[in-house]
Amino acid sequence: MKNNEGLQHDVQEAIKRESLLNAAKIGVIAQDGIITITGTVDSYAKKRAAEHAAKTVPGVLAVVEQIEVKFGKHGKRNDLEIALELINVMGQHPTMSKTNILVKVEDGCVTLEGDVDFYLYRETAQKTVEIVKGVKNLINKIQVNSKTTDAVEKKTINDALIRNWAIDEKMIKVDVFGNKVTLSGMVNSIFQRDEAERLTWNAPGVWTVHNELLIDYASI
Repeated sequence: MKNNEGLQHDVQEAIKRESLLNAAKIGVIAQDGIITITGTVDSYAKKRAAEHAAKTVPGVLAVVEQIEVKFGKHGKRNDLEIALELINVMGQHPTMSKTNILVKVEDGCVTLEGDVDFYLYRETAQKTVEIVKGVKNLINKIQVNSKTTDAVEKKTINDALIRNWAIDEKMIKVDVFGNKVTLSGMVNSIFQRDEAERLTWNAPGVWTVHNELLIDYASI
């Protein structure tokens, strides 16, 4: 098992490799597999980049994110400006324009609500918000409700896991019952666990994903 110092070092190195975080000062504390990241950045995109970097490190069981977004004179925007840009961008996007997503903005915190047919639409909405200037935080409450009633093909999910370079598909078991999928087994990082779920949601006909994947901390 990797000790606290080793895990802290690995997370620090992962954060350094993020191009967005070149000049950012991010503090890292490791305690029994739990990583706490602290500091101040000038965009929500940088906040997300730091969190993503920590999740990619093998052995990290959980990330406590305490990074604050603070804007300079020219970076601060009011809620109306943020909301107008989000609605405009989503309205022009070929995918987002076909969805019924409600955008709420309060003190720079964006909440997305609504139903979409595919997980890809939920992802696209999330990424759209992340790059908008003035956003401090995001709560994504979008639900995926597939209109496809055909049963999910297990092979489709297994093939997607095999094609993904970041995942060892031999360690993941996929169980399908109608439109419900359960993932079980072991992975080495939070990123791998999230990535396996993302790929599963992308399979046609998926209504529910039970992610029971465990992080194999003892072998790191």
